[in-house]
Amino acid sequence: MEKIINLFDFSQKVDYKTEVLSGLTVALALIPEAVAFAIIAGLSPLIGLYAAFVMGLVTSIIGGRPGMISGATGAVAVVIVSLAASHGPEYIFACVILAGMFQVAAGLFRLGKLMRLVPHPVVFGFVNGLAIVIFMAQLVQFKDGNGNWLQGAPMYTMLALVGLVMLIMWGLPKLTKAVPSGLASIIVVVAIVYFFNIDTKTVGDIASIKGGFPWPSIPEIPFTWEAFKIILPYSLIVAGVGLIESLLTLNIIDEITETRGSGNREAVAQGTANILSGFTGGMGGCAMIGQSLINISSGARARLSGIVASVMLLVFIMFGAEYIEQMPMAALTGIMIMVAIGTFEWASLRTFNKMPGWDIFVLVLVTLLTVFLDLALAVLAGVIVAALVFAYQNAKRIRARKRVDEDGVKHYEIYGPLFFGSVTVFNEKFDVLNDPKEVVIDFEESRIVDMSAIEAVNKITERYAKVGKKVHLKHLSKDCRRLLDKADAIIEVNVLEDPRYKVVVD
Repeated sequence: MEKIINLFDFSQKVDYKTEVLSGLTVALALIPEAVAFAIIAGLSPLIGLYAAFVMGLVTSIIGGRPGMISGATGAVAVVIVSLAASHGPEYIFACVILAGMFQVAAGLFRLGKLMRLVPHPVVFGFVNGLAIVIFMAQLVQFKDGNGNWLQGAPMYTMLALVGLVMLIMWGLPKLTKAVPSGLASIIVVVAIVYFFNIDTKTVGDIASIKGGFPWPSIPEIPFTWEAFKIILPYSLIVAGVGLIESLLTLNIIDEITETRGSGNREAVAQGTANILSGFTGGMGGCAMIGQSLINISSGARARLSGIVASVMLLVFIMFGAEYIEQMPMAALTGIMIMVAIGTFEWASLRTFNKMPGWDIFVLVLVTLLTVFLDLALAVLAGVIVAALVFAYQNAKRIRARKRVDEDGVKHYEIYGPLFFGSVTVFNEKFDVLNDPKEVVIDFEESRIVDMSAIEAVNKITERYAKVGKKVHLKHLSKDCRRLLDKADAIIEVNVLEDPRYKVVVD
């Protein structure tokens, strides 16, 4: 058994007590989250719980980030809610299976590296927005069944118990790390409620979690083109949202633990988990930043904690439902509020007056979109805005140093990237009518980047040709020349002999 666990953990040293206790804490915290997300999607609570079990188990075993927890998530629930309402749970299962196939393909084609394109302000905005979402999701526990705020003794009781949990989670790690603070706070609150017979909201007040083993079955939908067209758009969005949230969570855990996970392996694991989730009656999901942070903050660093959390969740469903349903929601609410506080990047606020203005704008934009609209839309919008800002700033950086040599040849030494954003400034650098009969355009400190740049070079050579002047292109790097060749641009490339030609490398 030890050899198997060590194999799963890439032979790293495993603190078994910490892993087991952290997994147990996560299992308890998964229950209300999975139930709530299933209800948001308009599905049975067990569908969310089965998804949490399968997603957590599979990704813990084969995922690219030991210690990260996956399960049913709000991001996926929001996507599938309309499909659940219009076509029922069987279409949800098929949708999740197809989404999993897309995610596996993304991992096999190594698309995880695209996360390199996500700028740091976008990550900050995503994390801050998610922290706010996690916090706001806990506010429902301070309301009654009709959606009204609790009044009097029930509110004071809830506040006191939540405050006690937060105090334990803040103070216990300063005294000892022998027991995860989250698990300790749950035990203390359960004991207080039980021995003092306190009337407060419990897990059972949300929904029953009792169920059997999730046996595999094929979704009962017609195998027709029409059914495929119904689930395809939802599957694409689920796959995209799941990968974005999972890979961003992976990056965050990487930073906290100062280790590095594999984005492509995680994509394959997420896809495999979603496929199995769909075949076992689960709603699918992705990485859960809240539960992942509970796990990491409890000291877990290996795969065992995630395996324990998943297995214990299934044990609770099958054998311990009546006991778990009596657990006060205040305990889990306090834990999640502390997770939200720990998730928020407070350092990003302290750097507001030090960060460039556009970076602050992107951070705030992504935060607001994450809170009020959609996670995937927020990240996509942040990346697009950051890319446009980068293009605008680099468009202003292209320069040309001009000189005439002893032979009367005029040299234009270009500095900065030549791409769609800088072609206008590039064209303004040349004095075609007044230049001598022979001109050299030197790209030693520049790069031809895209089709717009190729067209710009083509146009400038045409302008000189019309007035009977010859142009030489000097120091074109190999990748620039390949770009010109692939485009079949009508350009007579005259590369002057120069021993420093290879100074610009691929």
